[in-house]
Amino acid sequence: MLLNWTVMILYNYFSAMFVGPGYVPLGWTPEKSQDCMYLQYCKVCQSYKAPRSHHCRKCNRCVMKMDHHCPWINNCCGYQNHASFTLFLLLAPLGCIHASFIFVMTMYTQLYNRISFGWSSVKIDMSAAKRDPRPIIPFGLSAFAASLFALGLALGTTIAVGMLFIIQMKVILTNKTSIESWIEEKAKDRIQYYQTGETFIFPYDMGSKWKNFRQVFTWSGIPEGDGLDWPVRDGCHQYSLTIEQLKQKADKRVRSVRYRAIEDYSGVCCPVTKGVKTFFTTPCTEEPRIALSKGDLILATRGLKHWMYGEKILDSAADGGIRERGWFPRNCVEKCQYDSETDQPVDGEKKNR
Repeated sequence: MLLNWTVMILYNYFSAMFVGPGYVPLGWTPEKSQDCMYLQYCKVCQSYKAPRSHHCRKCNRCVMKMDHHCPWINNCCGYQNHASFTLFLLLAPLGCIHASFIFVMTMYTQLYNRISFGWSSVKIDMSAAKRDPRPIIPFGLSAFAASLFALGLALGTTIAVGMLFIIQMKVILTNKTSIESWIEEKAKDRIQYYQTGETFIFPYDMGSKWKNFRQVFTWSGIPEGDGLDWPVRDGCHQYSLTIEQLKQKADKRVRSVRYRAIEDYSGVCCPVTKGVKTFFTTPCTEEPRIALSKGDLILATRGLKHWMYGEKILDSAADGGIRERGWFPRNCVEKCQYDSETDQPVDGEKKNR
């Protein structure tokens, strides 16, 4: 049975790793040219982002139905490998539970013959059993320590991976990826902030957990659809989510603030020379840091108490240059003071006042 667990776990693990999530074809455009106005354009892939797709910095491609980039499989979890990844998260805890049961019963049966209960103490003799039947496998102090260590690993894996499995099942049953759940939360915040009276309905939730489940798990093992076009619930548009993303992107640019670097920053994760608080409060995220030179302009979109996240304003940004985005220490920059002569729009956009 343990061999069966091992084979199934490794099969789904390597399937999730090597099959991959599926990428949007380079240079992809929708069939109807007028639909391009509802989509974002990826400068790296030189194509439009299909509905439910997002660009992954690690994979350097636009991933279809991207949920997250998993370092354990060194790949993204998305359209093609979502089922394999979820099965791996299910089978690994089940195999560890089976192994934990074996470890517990082994230690119990072996210690049962070695424990003596006195009036004031409990003594354990690991050198030999008190009864005549000898164990099939010698069980000494080193074997007991190894079994106890393996039990800890098995229980830890069961808890950690089991929690990830529960999260993924919630994602599958609601037909929302982790990124899409975050987009939905931001949609509610945007509507509440501007009091527009809109009602955002997530378009890909079919209203039935079984229908949502069947979009990922099929008898053939191949998920439904082609990863580019998705069925939507009644009353929703094929591009409802992408239209909301464009609104949020425009809102982020409106509410962003321009800063100027007053100190150099090398881009290290935990800078020692920028203060103790900055060192110990570095953001716990895989998002990059950006190096700054004195005088650089940065368009900040969000921030923490001692850190900020933004995009460096480059001279070649309007010409399709590479975008530099990431975190930087707050004490390395100062807010720009605008006037009517020096206030210039960024990327050709008209500023809103």
